[in-house]
Amino acid sequence: MADLLFSEALRAQGADEAAAIVRAACEALPPPASTDDFGKPFDRFADAKVVLLGEATHGTSEFYRARAAITRRLIEKHGFNIVAVEADWPDAARIDRHVRSHAHEPSSEEAFSRFPTWMWRNVEVHDFVEWLRAHNEAVPARAQTQFSGLDIYSLGSSIAAVLAYLDRVDPQEAKEARRRYGCLTPWQDDPAGYGRAALYAAKSPCEDGVVAELRALLDARLAYVGRDGEAFFDAAQNARVVRSAEHYYRLMYRSSTESWNLRDRHMFDTLVRLLAARGKDAKAVVWAHNSHIGNAAATSMGWQGEFNIGESCRAAFGDSAALIGFGTDRGTVAAASDWDGPMQVKTVLPARPDSFERIFRQSFVERSLTDWRGGGKRELRDVLSKPRLERAIGVVYRPETELTSHYFQAVLSEQFDAYVWFEQTSAVTPLAGGRPHGAPDTYPFGL
Repeated sequence: MADLLFSEALRAQGADEAAAIVRAACEALPPPASTDDFGKPFDRFADAKVVLLGEATHGTSEFYRARAAITRRLIEKHGFNIVAVEADWPDAARIDRHVRSHAHEPSSEEAFSRFPTWMWRNVEVHDFVEWLRAHNEAVPARAQTQFSGLDIYSLGSSIAAVLAYLDRVDPQEAKEARRRYGCLTPWQDDPAGYGRAALYAAKSPCEDGVVAELRALLDARLAYVGRDGEAFFDAAQNARVVRSAEHYYRLMYRSSTESWNLRDRHMFDTLVRLLAARGKDAKAVVWAHNSHIGNAAATSMGWQGEFNIGESCRAAFGDSAALIGFGTDRGTVAAASDWDGPMQVKTVLPARPDSFERIFRQSFVERSLTDWRGGGKRELRDVLSKPRLERAIGVVYRPETELTSHYFQAVLSEQFDAYVWFEQTSAVTPLAGGRPHGAPDTYPFGL
């Protein structure tokens, strides 16, 4: 009777009938600070090989806290042993060394010190990283959970990492690597400038050198792996990043679709290598934006030729990949007005009436998990199968042009397997620089 009255009240307000169906199907969630209670409903995904956790923005505290709570549960109770994030490989490697108490690798800068610093240098990530370090200290090394980056923006840092590795294990080959990478040396701090020069100023591409260096590393794998297999894996991955980044920056000004696809192909390939290196018991949690972890084929991105990690995971792992989207209606977010601009705490506008977010807002459940897998969910899947708008806020948010800048068409029931909803959210809290007194040398970022 209560649900009937609720449905009638919604219709009286002009609400979509889908809201009543979502309300009946969703499960209310506690605040993500209640780590154990928040994580328990996600036990249903324990049998997956890969659980992909999204976010509708890159600067929302609740999304980070929720992913941390879910990931903690999957690590502690269900044997997940890889956390792979939408971040650069060398920066994430510094966090990995910290959480697994590995030797410190010298670096000229702190992790995640370039734009957008707040995306990973925030209190929410710091708290999860410190939990992961404590968790790993209590288990054998073979059972520890690693923290790895999937992205390709670290051209300069990855070149430096390859050279540092070769300086240690093969100084003669390090000289050759410097020669091969020499074409890119002037552009290490301005890779976008390399892309512009290659397209508009007849700059000769540096592709041959970076491909040759990756091939040289792989050809010598047997000699290098015998000394330190994990160090070689890291160096080879950095060489792959250099190869992908060089190609990405050449494509960036020519084709947004081609550059997007190259980036997501690299991220998926990196995830596959991480799983393979960990062996048959490998299980990964991926943290990335909804636009990466949802099935692109169910969105206007896919309809115009783009694919992503989620689509690739669905094809590769089938039902062993769980794609979980996140959404919010309103609140605040950490974002910039322009690329390389200063971080601001911005007000997130209430969702549009023709969006999926509005359906969940009108369910009047403050926090929820909606899962439409399996039998008995046909009505729910049907109402979420009608194409609607969905909002995506990255590191740049422009509310004044929100419809054109941040909304796209999607079919939610095909894009994700489940959806985590927060009616109102708040901005992440960025970290200041510096290392706390007494922190270990591997400490990756300041408080």
